Amino acid sequence: MMPAVSHGHHVVEGYDEFDCDYVVAQREQIEELEVWLFGVSDPRIGDGITKYMQAYLFDKKPKESYIKGKSNETMRKAYLDAKAKVRDAQRTEETNGVGSVSAMVINGEKLVLANMGDYKAIVCREGLAHEIGIRHKQSPKMSWTHRLFKANNKQSKSSDLVVGAEKIENDSEFVILASSGIWEVMKYQEAVNLIRRIENPEIAAECLASEASNRMSRSNISCLVIRFD
Repeated sequence: MMPAVSHGHHVVEGYDEFDCDYVVAQREQIEELEVWLFGVSDPRIGDGITKYMQAYLFDKKPKESYIKGKSNETMRKAYLDAKAKVRDAQRTEETNGVGSVSAMVINGEKLVLANMGDYKAIVCREGLAHEIGIRHKQSPKMSWTHRLFKANNKQSKSSDLVVGAEKIENDSEFVILASSGIWEVMKYQEAVNLIRRIENPEIAAECLASEASNRMSRSNISCLVIRFD
């Protein structure tokens, strides 16, 4: 049985309304597939990734097999396109500090995650925080269900784009998509522990944002929580 997907987000508004993060929670029905697109992006990325996914995936109404097989690649291209547009706008090759994090939930079965910069996606499975990562000596036969693994205390600060996927299992509880303002004051497991018992994802997102504010985070504070019930 396909798990129900619920979500909620919270953005702490700064002094400049044009400096707020962009948040998206969009549902698409493609043939028999229910597809959710979630994301949190800094103002320079804005809705660039969402527009790309809309134009090159959702608007084309592809077959189910394409959605299931090509969603990772389309997400990767959306990020590269958005990153290139930031470079063009800034007239520089440097994109340090640019951040975005996204999730696609396909029919409650497959979870595709992408992040860039210090905006990160964390999956809670059986109470443990797992992050997107790439194994150094990954077997070519390893299935896409094993491309997320347990987060450790050393949180990555890479500006590189990382895309991963996993099957949504019975032990998949929720996903946190959050900006640098959350992660600069909170470890991944701390965030999971803080909201694990909060069933309402809107309240959970607000709880994370409030805690980051209380800890005097100096960066944009935005987060989105996706629960599988």
